[in-house]
Amino acid sequence: MLKSIIAKQKEDKERLLSLPYIERSKQKYAQKWLSSDLIKVILGPRRAGKSVFALMLLKGQSFAYFNFDDESLPGQEKIDLDELMTELKLSYGDTKYILFDEIQNLPNWELFANRLHRGGYNLVLTGSNASLLSMELATHLTGRHIPIEILPFDFKEILKARHYEVIQGKLLLPNEKAKLLEYVNQYMTNGGFPEIVTKGVDPRGYLDVLFDAIMFKDVIKRYKVRFSKQIDNLGTYLINNVSGQYGTKKLADVLNFKSQVTLENYLDYLTEAYLLFPLERHFTKVSMRMKSYKKAYVVDNGFVTAKAVQHSPNMGRLMESLVFAELIKKGYEPNRELFYYKTRNNREVDFVIKKGYMASELIQVCYDLSRPDVEQREVKALVEAGKELDVTNLSIITWNEKREITKDGMVIQLKPLWEWLLEDKENL
Repeated sequence: MLKSIIAKQKEDKERLLSLPYIERSKQKYAQKWLSSDLIKVILGPRRAGKSVFALMLLKGQSFAYFNFDDESLPGQEKIDLDELMTELKLSYGDTKYILFDEIQNLPNWELFANRLHRGGYNLVLTGSNASLLSMELATHLTGRHIPIEILPFDFKEILKARHYEVIQGKLLLPNEKAKLLEYVNQYMTNGGFPEIVTKGVDPRGYLDVLFDAIMFKDVIKRYKVRFSKQIDNLGTYLINNVSGQYGTKKLADVLNFKSQVTLENYLDYLTEAYLLFPLERHFTKVSMRMKSYKKAYVVDNGFVTAKAVQHSPNMGRLMESLVFAELIKKGYEPNRELFYYKTRNNREVDFVIKKGYMASELIQVCYDLSRPDVEQREVKALVEAGKELDVTNLSIITWNEKREITKDGMVIQLKPLWEWLLEDKENL
């Protein structure tokens, strides 16, 4: 059976390698590690393009390929790994490069990877579970791997897919500016999953099915969740309250969870499957961070549209969620380099970026600043937070407004969302 599966997957590999490809922002970063003997571990949600990214990374090399997410496989625990390696060698020859797709489906995969690594193989692995992989990697592959996170397309990748190039002077033309803003609006509402962007599939239907598939394969099935309706309700609730604050006790009451511990476990499962990101409040003391309310964000705004129960989108929440997603795509790690903040007067700042031990940048997101009271509120929060945290790099990301505000000796930059999305600030 393995022989026929490998043959079929080999055809899939060649077909994918022949297709046109949108170069990902992390391609050059990953390329420099390819010849290294470190295990390359490509992480991210399902359908975000991990497999294609890995294949293109190895394009031009002779490499073997095996996908552990193949439905024709027997139960993964029944796979004879010695037979697998024999059949891969018969099919691909004596190559040292091997790509294993969705390897977390293989029980004790880290022991298998470790064995092959010691045998001199150059491994590229993909997986759709963040914490599980990182814990297993930390335990068994310490110092012998490099993680590379691939999320849905960022805005620059979307423009590449649209064959749209922003050049100097182009946006002075009203039609060109309108086209760019429409691309931003599509990204904000439909998200950046590759098949949405490149194939024009219906985002709501596609992402509704994808959400359910991730929930079943990567959450319910993997963790043997008994109350599948409860965890589905939890995911849907948080997605419909994206960028909102939550406490686990209150959330357990709202959603009729009998156990707060169960709810906290379910939140971890949703995070590990790349469906949700909890963002902690910035405190100097870790214990205070752990006790404080968190904010919920999604890996892709398309899920918000797909699972929405409200009739019209909340553009402010969508824009804040988009900025969060772009920050993590730029390499900022939530709850280590990225937080939200509340001042002593309880004024909220959407994002705090840390460099080392110190906060270095504060970002506020506001879709519409046309009302004076709204502008005053956002500016006050930034100025207070800037003084409390000793930060001078302050900005408000707006839909399409660019100017500078000076308040109490602090300078705040107002930036249009499209301009901020195009800035080069990758924290790789």
